[in-house]
Amino acid sequence: MQADGGGPTGSYWEDSAAGAAPYDHADPELEEALAVDVAIIGAGFTGLNAALRAQALGASTVVLDRHHVGFGASGRNGGFCCLGGSKRSPEDMVESYGGREAERFSHMQREAIDHVSALLGTHSIHADRSGSGEVVLAHKRSALKALEEEGAFVNARFGLGTQLLDETALEARGLRAADTYGGLFYPHGFGLHPLKYVRGLARALRAAGQPIFARSPVTDIRPELGRWRLDTPKGTVHARRVILASNGYTDESLLPWLEGRLLPVLSNVMVTRPLTAVEMVTQGWTSPVMASDARTLLHYFRLLPDGRMLFGMRGGIFGTAGEEARLRLAIREGFDRLFPTLAHVEATHHWSGRVCLALDLNPYIGPIPAMPGVFAALAYHGNGVAMGSYAGALAAELALEARSPWQLPLPVRTPLRRFPLPALRRHYLQMAYWWYGLKDRWG
Repeated sequence: MQADGGGPTGSYWEDSAAGAAPYDHADPELEEALAVDVAIIGAGFTGLNAALRAQALGASTVVLDRHHVGFGASGRNGGFCCLGGSKRSPEDMVESYGGREAERFSHMQREAIDHVSALLGTHSIHADRSGSGEVVLAHKRSALKALEEEGAFVNARFGLGTQLLDETALEARGLRAADTYGGLFYPHGFGLHPLKYVRGLARALRAAGQPIFARSPVTDIRPELGRWRLDTPKGTVHARRVILASNGYTDESLLPWLEGRLLPVLSNVMVTRPLTAVEMVTQGWTSPVMASDARTLLHYFRLLPDGRMLFGMRGGIFGTAGEEARLRLAIREGFDRLFPTLAHVEATHHWSGRVCLALDLNPYIGPIPAMPGVFAALAYHGNGVAMGSYAGALAAELALEARSPWQLPLPVRTPLRRFPLPALRRHYLQMAYWWYGLKDRWG
């Protein structure tokens, strides 16, 4: 896989997406001067949702991407359309922002899932939707106690309707994994094929007459004649509003305010060959429900519609070949530990992509300070299918003054803070990963 280049990721999603050859040339390069209402940087979930919502509000749009539709995280993730977007605990949300704002953010997460579900229907996007809900598995007994407390808290505070499941209940639902002591089931969300979803968004946008330009990186943004001028290698765009929607693939040098405020890290995914019915039953994992474990450096996994197992984990920082090789081994070890009867099943695909973190561990949807008319939506902390999609639509509403910033929950409208000593971001994350690994094992 090329993390930054224009080549393929080698992902299962690419190999299984309908009409995929050769998709990266489906959209032209920008080779002209355009004037539009809203220019959007990034052709992923966030950018395409922003363009669709802006178009629905009567604005003309253009989407510009360094590579092509779905090149970044939108085409590389695990396909979990679920709750999330922040890495703060529910209790921390209440303590930091107050009960009312925490409740609004919880509600926003459910709205985000509903938003994606509605898009699939409205635009007839066939994205292999599967499963209903998500289960978090306890990898040790103390983790089960923590999940019990979490479930009681979010049910009482946010009405999430979670269920604590013991080992017998998990097995009855077709969710049997080794070294698991129970789990917490959230009845929200579903799995999907992320590349089919993002390409479906692009088709809907093109059908609405709104252009997408591939291989057209924005190299400069500056004010000119009462608008914002965006330069690409072969063209220019003048726009009243700009939405930055490139998340972990953002070029921080493009906007000085962004420097030091984002931390891209890698998430790594493995997909197996299709399992036989006997293999599924023998292991006891027959459910398509989205799943993860309760580790800080979590594993996430699900049974795909064609019987393959998808298994992913966090942990990559620098993206070197040596690091990627080590992580492939770590993914395999994690998979074999949870699913020992499937240890003989070969993997057919490995790939990785960037997850975007922020210092406050929350997404940001709002204006770029000191750049009137320029907005950003980013930092979903590994849960961008739902939140990233909804954030794009909300950013378009903010840009076109169809929504006030005060209508957004405080956690997502609070501007991003700069990391201390930003040049060392990856290095102190490396230390954090080492500590989290010890905590997950022994804490």
